[in-house]
Amino acid sequence: MSDAYQPKKANHVALTPLSFLHRTADVHPEHMAVRYNDREYTWSESRKRCCQLGNALKQAGIQTGDTVSVLAFNTPELFEAHFGVPLSGAVLNTINTRLDADTISYILEHANTRLLIVDTELLPAALEGIAKRGKETQVVLISDAAAPEVQKDAKDWIVANSPVDYNDFIAKADASDKGELPDDEWQTLALNYTSGTTGRPKGVLYHHRGSYLMTMGTVMGWAVPRHPVYLYSVPMFHCNGWGHAWTMAAMAGTVICLRYVDPKVMFDLIEQHQVTHFGGAPIVLNMLANAPETDQKKFDRTIEVMTAGAPPPAAVINRMSEFGFNIMHVYGLTETYGHVLQCEPQQHWSSLSSEARSELIARQGVRFPMNEAVDVVTGVPPHSVPHDGETMGEIVLRGNTIMKGYLNNAEATEDALRDGWFWSGDLAVVHPDGYVQIKDRAKDIIISGGENISSVEIENALYKHPAVAEAAVVAMPDDKWGESPCAFVTLKSDATATEKELIDHVANTIARFKRPKRIVFGELPKTATGKIQKFSLREQARIDA
Repeated sequence: MSDAYQPKKANHVALTPLSFLHRTADVHPEHMAVRYNDREYTWSESRKRCCQLGNALKQAGIQTGDTVSVLAFNTPELFEAHFGVPLSGAVLNTINTRLDADTISYILEHANTRLLIVDTELLPAALEGIAKRGKETQVVLISDAAAPEVQKDAKDWIVANSPVDYNDFIAKADASDKGELPDDEWQTLALNYTSGTTGRPKGVLYHHRGSYLMTMGTVMGWAVPRHPVYLYSVPMFHCNGWGHAWTMAAMAGTVICLRYVDPKVMFDLIEQHQVTHFGGAPIVLNMLANAPETDQKKFDRTIEVMTAGAPPPAAVINRMSEFGFNIMHVYGLTETYGHVLQCEPQQHWSSLSSEARSELIARQGVRFPMNEAVDVVTGVPPHSVPHDGETMGEIVLRGNTIMKGYLNNAEATEDALRDGWFWSGDLAVVHPDGYVQIKDRAKDIIISGGENISSVEIENALYKHPAVAEAAVVAMPDDKWGESPCAFVTLKSDATATEKELIDHVANTIARFKRPKRIVFGELPKTATGKIQKFSLREQARIDA
């Protein structure tokens, strides 16, 4: 092809979600961008603060490719970091607020953090890592009126080191310099760490192109209209809050920040701000469904809700509809920037019973518009499973919203991205209509007497019992069958149920041979991201068998 038709500056611009901030601030400057308690910022004001942050980072010596870590709740500062940090050319690393000090220290070191922005409430958890890195890591403090009093060890550190306050840090920077958008869309935008349930977390690298296309795919797949009002109940540290900071910028939305997840507060904010959209893991939906009736509110309008994580029980999905919440179940991983599959509804589903419709909605579904391909494969060499809803295989994915790779881990990167696919580690079936449904993680499948038993299927059956609040099923050793299912159950606060009652309930709901052999009652151990720690439960089941 002639050189005259090669890409030029006029017809080829690197894709980046940062461009959404500038467009919306230009087109809708006075529209409200962020609300948090008694603070609010228009899109014009938000852009100013984001640009000030980017320029303040440059003044502090941060250069392109450096890592800026943020340990904060869902407050305006973390929202601004999603634009301000990459506007400086730096890599944004949002750290899970629920992690222990040792893991936070590991992440700061592994990410080679040059500057840490941290909420005063979370400073104690970061002190170990700050001390290890010494002067290599500058510290900027977020002082939030909603935060509890600073703990003594953190207060002593503040007195001794005099870190700069976030608002003072950005106030000194130029707001007129709007920063340079990247020339290379493959440039790293963000670094997110996996949950690390069985070892040290891995650092997942996102690029500008992927985050731009994630935004566009979310708008199309979720049918996000102009000027949504979004309650940010998804932690912004988790896959960059599913990329919804950039999505709300693209659609000139209003973000309602939520420091802590609390069912009453969520219901109140939805009513107060006329929220149109929010997201959350199934555990959040479970909290809303089981909140005291005095805290719950039912709305006479439809509120769009995106949920992702373990397959939500159909009973919980059905309960959500009573509040006016329309659930879209999605599927993704840290390595895929968040959601890449969605249970897109079909027109004929509306004629089904609520129970049948909830069962369909609980599936992982089909690929989002920005995702190129998804398959479920098995065997050597790998081949697609039949669309029979029974044959299990591993979910593999391909598209622009697949990670660049794992930071400083070439071996794990090659293994995850082999043969032209990203290998998820999730086992699923494909139904005759082409919709994917997860059955288990590869490591969680129970093989009993040569039969594969899905722990998720048993869990869903348990959730249908009115007394069950949470359930997790793992394999336990069995002298006769090799393995058999063991269920760990948390009952609702006002409910009772016996082991036999729950076992009989499962036996009457799914194939009898899949029923758990044992039920253990109590609180379920969880990771810092709220995922149930099945490895811990497997060890307990092994010891107790």
